[in-house]
Amino acid sequence: MAELLYKDEVYAAIGAAMDVCNHLGPGFLESVYQEALEIELYDRAVPFCSQVELPISYEGRWLKRYFIADFVVFEKVGVEIKALSCLTSEHEAQLFNQLKATDLPVGLLINFGNPNRLEWKRMIYTPKNRQTKCSDKNSHHS
Repeated sequence: MAELLYKDEVYAAIGAAMDVCNHLGPGFLESVYQEALEIELYDRAVPFCSQVELPISYEGRWLKRYFIADFVVFEKVGVEIKALSCLTSEHEAQLFNQLKATDLPVGLLINFGNPNRLEWKRMIYTPKNRQTKCSDKNSHHS
């Protein structure tokens, strides 16, 4: 059986999100979960960048527009968070397009707004060997 790509990294991010969800529960704005997850990732010594500007190329040229990822953990897993009653295919498409445009290999879509549980989805994209680096102002390593 094939090993999951970045299994430990995804496990670390989801574990941190579960603790945030268990502590705060549903009902807060996305910005509250963003800040709480930053604290939890930092406390767990998970390297991450928050509110990362991810450049997009088209036909070998960089566009003026870019994605802003909620998080990039371990410099290879994009994390998009939501605070909605449920996730939709539009949210999945947003994450997939982010992965496709930026060549991040793995993405997580995490929803804190579901009243019953933390909702999350893992997506995989085969990159073109471009790496995303964090800017110093948004990088957190312990």
